[in-house]
Amino acid sequence: MISRTLKPAVTRLITPVARFALRIGITPNAVTWVGAMGVVASALYFYPRGDFFLGTAVIFIFALSDLFDGTMARISKSGASKWGGFLDSTIDRITDSSILIGVTIYLIGANDSLSPIVLVSLVSGMLVPYIRAKAEIYQIQCSGGIAERTERLMISMSAVALDGLGIPYVLAVGMWLLAILGCITVVQRMIIVKRALS
Repeated sequence: MISRTLKPAVTRLITPVARFALRIGITPNAVTWVGAMGVVASALYFYPRGDFFLGTAVIFIFALSDLFDGTMARISKSGASKWGGFLDSTIDRITDSSILIGVTIYLIGANDSLSPIVLVSLVSGMLVPYIRAKAEIYQIQCSGGIAERTERLMISMSAVALDGLGIPYVLAVGMWLLAILGCITVVQRMIIVKRALS
């Protein structure tokens, strides 16, 4: 939802930088790997220690790679490759999971009862793209829903960062919201597939 609205403007903004990166020999896949390693390492180092705000700031910097690799692939001479698309999608699942896993490790260590809710968010977040991929096998376009990847990332990272600034209850509210919206999106996509197959 948000990504479809903002994507054209963001693409125009970053295209000159993407062109420069290609010109000096940086490949889209290299950007994907560097960004992924940075996000995973940051999430699994800072979050279990409770360094929520600093961790989110570092993750945000590395996560910018997700904006650049796709743009670089599209404007490169060879264009976007099937391998690049597969790699990017797989890496997205890994990085998204690492963020919630890092938070869960901290919550378990703190004996916080919120940890099961974060796990629900993690599972629903994996199911949303899985349903889309499975639907495409049957030639069904199954995108959309109340909370796509961009919305889920914004909720999770905002909640974690604000909690790191000491704002009370924001992490609990954010994780509950993430879990509920994730489950709703799963149901929405299942309904889309059910109707298409009926």
